[in-house]
Amino acid sequence: MDELRPGDPARIGGHRLLGRLGAGGMGVVYLGRTDAGALAAIKVILPEHAGDEDFRARFRREAEAARRVDSPWAVPVTDADTEAERPWIATEFVPGPTLSDVVAHRGPLPVRSVLALGRPLSRALAAVHGAGLVHRDVKPGNVLLTADGPRLIDFGIARAADTTALTATGLLVGTPGFLAPEQVSGSTAGPEGDVFSLGCLLAYAATGRTPFGGGAVDAVLYRTVHAAPDLDGIEDASLRSLLEHCLAKKPGARPSAAGLDTLIPRDVPAGAAAGRLPEDVVRLIADRSVALLALPGIDATVADERPGPPRPGPTRRRALLFAAGGAVLLGAGVFGAVRLTREEAAPRGESGKSWVIGVHADLTGPGAAAGRAQERGVRLAVDRFNSGDGHPLRLTVKVLDDRGDAGRSARVAEEFTRDPEVLAVIGPTGDAAAGAALPAYDEAALPVLTVSALQMAFPARANGSFFQAAPSYAALSVPVVGRILQRPGAKRLGILIDRSGGQAAYQAGYTANLMARDLTDATTHPRVVPPGTTAFGPVVADLLAHRRDAVFYAGDAAGAARVARALAARSFTGARVAQHTVMGAEFLERAGAAAEGWEFVAPFTHATAPAAVAFAAAHRGRFDAEPAAWSAEAYDAAGLVARTLAGLVDGGTAGTGTARATPSGDGGSARPTGPIRPTLKAGTGPPTRSALTAAVAAARYEGISRSYAFDRERQQLVGRHAHLYRVENRRYRYLGPAQEWKS
Repeated sequence: MDELRPGDPARIGGHRLLGRLGAGGMGVVYLGRTDAGALAAIKVILPEHAGDEDFRARFRREAEAARRVDSPWAVPVTDADTEAERPWIATEFVPGPTLSDVVAHRGPLPVRSVLALGRPLSRALAAVHGAGLVHRDVKPGNVLLTADGPRLIDFGIARAADTTALTATGLLVGTPGFLAPEQVSGSTAGPEGDVFSLGCLLAYAATGRTPFGGGAVDAVLYRTVHAAPDLDGIEDASLRSLLEHCLAKKPGARPSAAGLDTLIPRDVPAGAAAGRLPEDVVRLIADRSVALLALPGIDATVADERPGPPRPGPTRRRALLFAAGGAVLLGAGVFGAVRLTREEAAPRGESGKSWVIGVHADLTGPGAAAGRAQERGVRLAVDRFNSGDGHPLRLTVKVLDDRGDAGRSARVAEEFTRDPEVLAVIGPTGDAAAGAALPAYDEAALPVLTVSALQMAFPARANGSFFQAAPSYAALSVPVVGRILQRPGAKRLGILIDRSGGQAAYQAGYTANLMARDLTDATTHPRVVPPGTTAFGPVVADLLAHRRDAVFYAGDAAGAARVARALAARSFTGARVAQHTVMGAEFLERAGAAAEGWEFVAPFTHATAPAAVAFAAAHRGRFDAEPAAWSAEAYDAAGLVARTLAGLVDGGTAGTGTARATPSGDGGSARPTGPIRPTLKAGTGPPTRSALTAAVAAARYEGISRSYAFDRERQQLVGRHAHLYRVENRRYRYLGPAQEWKS
């Protein structure tokens, strides 16, 4: 809330104004208080609109209709004066964050939370439509979250359903990205348009992005009319079906707001939002409620004037906490007590600002699965760090999507480097993206930790700010060779390098060939096939003709499946190991029964690993899903950065000892143990990026997936910690950490 400006009125109607909540093209919204003590959000129309008789007539009709909206999920109109010199309308004040604030703060919501929001909001719209209104601006910024459910707000551009819009020709009313196709095309918007907007809103809550993309407004509007919505990442069948119904292009194909109840699972009752919101969202609601209720000094409330014995008044802080308690404690039965008793809010870095960890990821391109998993891992690490006791240091997350494109990756890197609040970045996801981004990051000395760009070497740079926080394709060849040749009788290794797998396959296969001969007494028979090869029968026949008793395939999923079928056709039963880049549904589907028994040496751990159990439980609690590959590694990388940053704030001790990511009963944390236990001095400004780079380079960190330490010369991970998987019953089964091979 901002302070009142010199030209703002002191009172409107029976309200004393306390501050500004916001302003837009229609008017200014103030926070006011009645003489009886009730808080209200008061929208005052701008003079240029107040002098327009057509606008005033519409405003009068809409205010009258808005008074008829009767729903616990729609913020009610409490007063209005449509005949004043500057017309105004007052609604009940709700001290909670908007849905857009929540998603920006913590990322997408779990499926159960999205569904739990859907029913109350559909009922709010049903009440709006029942009053003869069309909202016309259903968007995340117009949904407030409270502990007992969402509230739909802002009927400022709503209109009576039976009236003609009184806007200028061609004026688009609403918010691009949340508009229905008929609104974009200029047709009169009906209740069906609000249902479409609600579908966009719920898709945004589930994915963190609008279903028709971003960028230029014209492009967004074109996709709204002509393109299918982007619902990638929404795997829950009931939610996906709900969104597809709401986002039908033809208004008549959409359900009514009242009819949405039949599409939402019955085990998600209206009003269950508090019990279905993640704990970090409930905490945010509590924090925002307290902040919004930290009101300036105001006149005494007019109350019962009858005399009575004097009572000691509560302190201002106690009064605020008591007021906030009415808004947040309804959720305490599900999530436990929410802390509201600290005397002062934790400092958020210099000048009250948060310090930012960036996530540079492929979220919508070929590496989207890995990118989304890494985003979730970073968000969970930051949440766990922020929830730790005694941390004046607060972190937030900023995410940018390079779509797996090298050119876009360079631009993403430039944007991160220009943001002074970004102190470190986790990513990029892919090799080409990392290579393209490296010059910008190094020039800015911005520390970058990638967990999935694994090529053998990247160009050396002056500031050494790029860290490979996972073993390279070449380094992984050592545990690959160890897994194969430590088996009794395995002495003759066939290596098939499929150039369809690019540099990843070539580096892994070439190095495996060298390692097998240098570190063991085994013999190798390498074969290289050109990209696009589809007939693997002859090359497999050649491997077996050389009496190979084990095979390592380096390439892509399609080639691996063909090799698996060719080996199965020849009844080969020796060890079969493939590069981790093969792992995925495509290999299982294409190889069929021939996939059974294949093994993989991967740089990522699994939810069932002992060290990852608490992390996996926290991931399920927040995202309503098992952690995918690369999520734990990103969690580790962000935890390493947070711990190192905390050590610098404490006086430069980071890097002089060992820290451990210690999973706890609440899902794990990235907290230092052993020699380093920062006391974290409040009010300290952030360290320089160069200082953080040097501290990360010197750090030692025990993560969920592996131990982290970096080679001083090349900034690559020291060690080859890897994990084993095997296909059993057409599923990938986690076998545990790869055995350390003593060379």
